[in-house]
Amino acid sequence: MSKIKVFQIGCGKMSKYIMEYIYNLGGTIVGAVDINEDLIGEDISTVIKCDKKDVIINDLSRLEELLQETKPDIAVITTLSYLNDVEKEIRTCITCGVNVITTSEECFYAQNSNPTLYHELDTLAKSYNVTVTGCGYQDIFWGNLITTIASSTHKITKIKGSSSYNVEDYGIALAKVHGAGLSMDEFDSQIAKVDNITPEQRTRLINNREYTPSYMWNTVGWLAEKLHLTPTNMTSKTIPMTHPEDLHSETLKMDIKAGDATGMSAVAILETKEGITIEAESIGKVYSKDDFDTNTWTIYGEPDTTITISKPDTVRLTCADIVNRIPDVINAKPGFVPTCELPEPTYKINY
Repeated sequence: MSKIKVFQIGCGKMSKYIMEYIYNLGGTIVGAVDINEDLIGEDISTVIKCDKKDVIINDLSRLEELLQETKPDIAVITTLSYLNDVEKEIRTCITCGVNVITTSEECFYAQNSNPTLYHELDTLAKSYNVTVTGCGYQDIFWGNLITTIASSTHKITKIKGSSSYNVEDYGIALAKVHGAGLSMDEFDSQIAKVDNITPEQRTRLINNREYTPSYMWNTVGWLAEKLHLTPTNMTSKTIPMTHPEDLHSETLKMDIKAGDATGMSAVAILETKEGITIEAESIGKVYSKDDFDTNTWTIYGEPDTTITISKPDTVRLTCADIVNRIPDVINAKPGFVPTCELPEPTYKINY
């Protein structure tokens, strides 16, 4: 079998592990782009911290030209969190006949937060016979792990989960999305306002491509589909996280003042026709020296089951899932396909 050819879009913190893991499994990087002038013109080895690969990081503006030249099997997009923000790159990949896998959190299940654009891209991908998928840490630790536990439960009344992560590990775009560094007034006006609305207003924002969901909003939708549940109502709330002392953020290049937002807790609650409630919380913030990643989920019913992952390496787990999923995406049906419609995730020894 010929090597899987991968094109890297975004050469920040996440791409280091993704590109390294692709080479480890026998794939190859055929091109890379970014907007960071400090990276443009450098070999990708400067990001991976390895021997020279003879693959130069180009300006994002050359994406279409480079895709047509290198003809990759798939592109990995590791830039921004929301579908609106990665739309242009996804469209370019599709029209160049290139499959897409992305860490964009909304793309994990964009059907319930940006259905208009989701369906547009789904139709476009089908017409070019390519597949678009969003995945990462949530694919396993907020998704398939939970549905696997559910499969050993006789009766479920509620699923409740909470996961925390350090926004420092993911780059400046994610830190800003979480409100890190904002005053309480700024947090209320820029971040929390998305949830201080009526259900009718939220529906209008969703249909107009203007809704900015929390990561768990998409996760509870994914879980409902995977478990064949029928959603009847969804709500969300966003709460700022603070620290009693000044906290330095290397990513934001600033000291966050005591009492200002270090990040946020976002809770999404989904009710279903079947009587099962799914409640999920994501806590993303700039960590103090005492903080660490956690992931805890409880399935309430017959019987109750709780699973806790202590100190998961969220960044590298995200990157490994992306890399392991690449063959699944290449072999999937065309369209914008969530991982709940892909084969069960498996460990890959090589490609």
